[in-house]
Amino acid sequence: MAFNPQQQSIIINEIKRSLGKKETDSLTRYQMAKGAWRMRKSVKSGIRDSFLLIVGVLAAGFGLRGFLLPSNLIDGGVMGISLLVNRETQFSLPLLIILFNLPFILLGWKQVSHMFSIKGIIAISLLAVAVAYFPYPTVTNDKLLVAVFGGFFVGAGIGLCIRGGGVIDGTEILAVFLSRKKSLSVGDFILIINIFIFAAAAYLLTVEIALYSMLTYMAASKTVDFILDGIEEFTGVTIISPHTDEIADFIKFKMGRGLTIYSGKRGYGKTGETYTQTDIIYTVITRLEISRLNTAVDKIDPNAFVVMQSIRDTRGGMVKKRHTQ
Repeated sequence: MAFNPQQQSIIINEIKRSLGKKETDSLTRYQMAKGAWRMRKSVKSGIRDSFLLIVGVLAAGFGLRGFLLPSNLIDGGVMGISLLVNRETQFSLPLLIILFNLPFILLGWKQVSHMFSIKGIIAISLLAVAVAYFPYPTVTNDKLLVAVFGGFFVGAGIGLCIRGGGVIDGTEILAVFLSRKKSLSVGDFILIINIFIFAAAAYLLTVEIALYSMLTYMAASKTVDFILDGIEEFTGVTIISPHTDEIADFIKFKMGRGLTIYSGKRGYGKTGETYTQTDIIYTVITRLEISRLNTAVDKIDPNAFVVMQSIRDTRGGMVKKRHTQ
């Protein structure tokens, strides 16, 4: 992305404002280039976040208007509360979505960040507009399909909005806040909240609708996890072996992955062996590459100590830029 002279002037002024008058008297080309790079990153990030928020809002609106509302099913969280109250009182769903989410957005203003709350307000307002005015078609009346695909689209919308730095369901904000006050985890609080929601649905509506709504929630939560955790499942691998160089060469040149080698000490408690210096390899691979790496490590050093743990997502490095031979 190239900047015209007017944009370059804006960049220089921003740098001057951040550094102060005395430091900007001798502003170097490096500082100007760094300022331009930061502005490009900021612009790209803003465009990406806006795109994710818009797509997320449209997806969630489609799940609500195209599936859940025509079949009177509900979801979990604040969205489920809004749908349940709308079902019982016929009060406007767009207004309910805003009213029920507003306290959690204000809570997020203190617990998360101001920008997060601003994006949340924008996303929730856009969702209310989409539900009220966007001409979504009714896709099907089959309750099983409604539960699965309605939950999928609502979950996709929630996940994409979170990826964009906002939120359209404030349940997790409340759960994070309560988890800091109590010993229960965020997941425990979300589970407790949804138990009350689906119990109310069973009492006010029917047990059948409550069960289908639980299926909707399961589909939505799995979709959110899928979007937030990434399409690929990554595994962090720690390898301790005397044959560090051979294993590292295989990971770099055969698998095309990046790695980190750091120093440590090893020893065995019962044998009385003293601690010795050793190199430790750490790399991140996809689950499809685990078997290949294990096979190679077994050939190089059958006694190597290998530890693997799941990773939610990765950023940067060579995990998503593979160059295999």
